[in-house]
Amino acid sequence: MDIQTAWVGGCYCGAVRYEVRGPVSSATLCHCESCRSIAGAPCVAWFTAPLAAFRYMQGTPQRFASSPGVTRCFCGRCGAHLTYESDAGAGYIDITTCSLDDPEALPPQDHTQVEGQLGWLHLGDGLPRFPRSRTP
Repeated sequence: MDIQTAWVGGCYCGAVRYEVRGPVSSATLCHCESCRSIAGAPCVAWFTAPLAAFRYMQGTPQRFASSPGVTRCFCGRCGAHLTYESDAGAGYIDITTCSLDDPEALPPQDHTQVEGQLGWLHLGDGLPRFPRSRTP
């Protein structure tokens, strides 16, 4: 998807900072109920990176199992949601796009989990839409 070699970001208060080295993929807007509930937002922008390319440069986020086989990380000081890891996607990590220092540099390429989209949210961006994930 992208040839940028380094992506840097962190939480709202600056206590947790991270870096991704190398290309990233799967920039999406997720509409699932768990993402909406955790973020307190109608959808969440994510991108994916190889776990080996991701590292925390400062601070240690809080971790919790949001559902079986899923671990999410957030800043324990300001509460900013940062990452999502799933047993099903072992070796990869999803990172909240808006936690990047420059989220404009990595716009979503599609919508996933749109079967969970709120009825009052109307986005006319023309991006591909998937009822669940991108794969059948």
